[in-house]
Amino acid sequence: MIEVVGYRSSWPERFAELRAAYAAALVDAGARFRSIEHVGSTAVPGLAAKPVIDVDVVVDAEDVPAAVVALESIGFVPRGELGVPGRQAFHTPERFAPSNTYVATAGSVALRNHLAVRDVLRSDAALRDEYAAVKRRAAAAAQDIDDYIQRKSAVLGRILRAGGLSDEERAAIDAVNRRITGRGAGS
Repeated sequence: MIEVVGYRSSWPERFAELRAAYAAALVDAGARFRSIEHVGSTAVPGLAAKPVIDVDVVVDAEDVPAAVVALESIGFVPRGELGVPGRQAFHTPERFAPSNTYVATAGSVALRNHLAVRDVLRSDAALRDEYAAVKRRAAAAAQDIDDYIQRKSAVLGRILRAGGLSDEERAAIDAVNRRITGRGAGS
């Protein structure tokens, strides 16, 4: 079962705690980073969400290895790109759970995807509310997380279009999501 809950005012506070811990680890390791971004639905005031904080540590391409090592130093286990170019995923240590943390390459489609969804939904209350309703329906009906992702894909495509992602970028994101969920063309 997929859990989607009403917005919680504690989410920005939890993100601030995570950001401080990650920044300290990055600085201690001498790893350069551009920013640490709160992304995903918990970053949008008023949006229903799975109660998991999503964080993107934004770095230049040449700084990815050092950022990965810095996060390893505080207990994260690297999992690689997992089929998403420009994004390194991790297994989260218990003290930082529940969260999903990524090292995202500046300018990558993966990062632009995360920032566009957050920024569009922060600025468009009607679309935010529509997305919340879709998420709640998807969570109630989905067989698993892959089915949940698929059920949200149409509205996410509209959000990404509003966020300025090109047809090619949206198609690439959709292809990645289909590969991840195993629901490729014809499935």
